[in-house]
Amino acid sequence: MTDREVTEPPRLRHVLPFEATPAGVPMLRRAAVKQLGRWSTSMATDEAELLVTELATNVLKHVGEGVSAALVLEWGGGRLRLEMHDGNRVLPILRSANCDEECGRGLHLLAALAADWGTALTAAGKAVWCEIEVDSTGTCRRLVRAAEVLENYQGASAALTRSGHEAALEESAIELIADLLHWTAAHGHEPVDVLYRAQMYYEDGVGAA
Repeated sequence: MTDREVTEPPRLRHVLPFEATPAGVPMLRRAAVKQLGRWSTSMATDEAELLVTELATNVLKHVGEGVSAALVLEWGGGRLRLEMHDGNRVLPILRSANCDEECGRGLHLLAALAADWGTALTAAGKAVWCEIEVDSTGTCRRLVRAAEVLENYQGASAALTRSGHEAALEESAIELIADLLHWTAAHGHEPVDVLYRAQMYYEDGVGAA
């Protein structure tokens, strides 16, 4: 019997320097999307664009305009990892979900969109990182799961004859949202607040595109 060394598959890695300015945020986002295209993971760009924007904006707002930072992209093992490195050693704090934009809303967005996220001190400062799950075809797994939920959702109109697949999914999405609002109310949450937070995430995603 011979010994075999077990190693993880190699991860692709790319570093993008970033100057924290309002003009630098969209430039960094475009550079990240371009790199994802080279790695054939362009189907994950919707979430990646939003997360890159939040990571870069957090540096601009909470570390300072004009500071130097770097975005590290890593791809491998079914996950896309984004790390924002800066020279400040103060770690951000995830506060109440009802806080305003100045007290950590970006972290709530990371927590909502990413499969995993965290912070770490480094030799030069700190890193804020997050990961997106991507399947073998380059499709974001969150989008795949959403499609599967709608495909299998048995709403009130499931037994009705529908004219087309897209119309069926649209109706299922509406009914699913309504059912989820009933669930939040039954568990002591305010449906209006839930809708507001969902709308906030949606508008952030549209603005990052």
